[in-house]
Amino acid sequence: MDALLNRPANATGDDTSKQVVRPDRAAAEAAVRTLIAWAGDNPDREGLSDTPRRVAAIFEDFFAGYEQDVGSLLGRTFGDFGHYDDMVLVRDVPFYSHCEHHMVPFVGKAHIAYYPADRVVGLSKLARVVDAYARRLQTQERLTDQVVTAIDETLKPRGVAVMIEAEHQCMTLRGVEKHGASTVTTQFRGVFRDDPSEQLRFLTLVRGRV
Repeated sequence: MDALLNRPANATGDDTSKQVVRPDRAAAEAAVRTLIAWAGDNPDREGLSDTPRRVAAIFEDFFAGYEQDVGSLLGRTFGDFGHYDDMVLVRDVPFYSHCEHHMVPFVGKAHIAYYPADRVVGLSKLARVVDAYARRLQTQERLTDQVVTAIDETLKPRGVAVMIEAEHQCMTLRGVEKHGASTVTTQFRGVFRDDPSEQLRFLTLVRGRV
């Protein structure tokens, strides 16, 4: 049975606010069969007969982020962190996502920093936030903004910085075919936005020179 998905916009930068009708598994598999035939092959031959089922299953993993509540990932915070008032940085968080324009992967790593105010969050939760947004059809620019917004609006720290570096297969496997080209996006809030020296410190730490 078709399901009506209503994912309201919220304080974590989630903009998937329109209601969409989600086809059932059989319809998804039928669509894969159509694409195989459109590509010029026979979806009934032995090597391809089970491919629609496999593709539908792996899409559930690729796009699992649509089912995740980012607010709940950051919901458990801790107020007991002593007198620590410096930057918290998690760098080199690996991720994969899919370009919303061509539905091919882009793969990279995220670097996240924040200055705690009243609360801190478990470090693994920052990586989970990246995954929750990455496992959707995305642009790198939106992904960067969603991660920084989720942390900023949920933790309310003194500042947040996010850098994402990724290689896009829509650029390396087609079109200009520039293998090894990477795209870097950044977003700053609070003290990172207002103080250029904090941006420089963040970038220096990310690059591993300190």
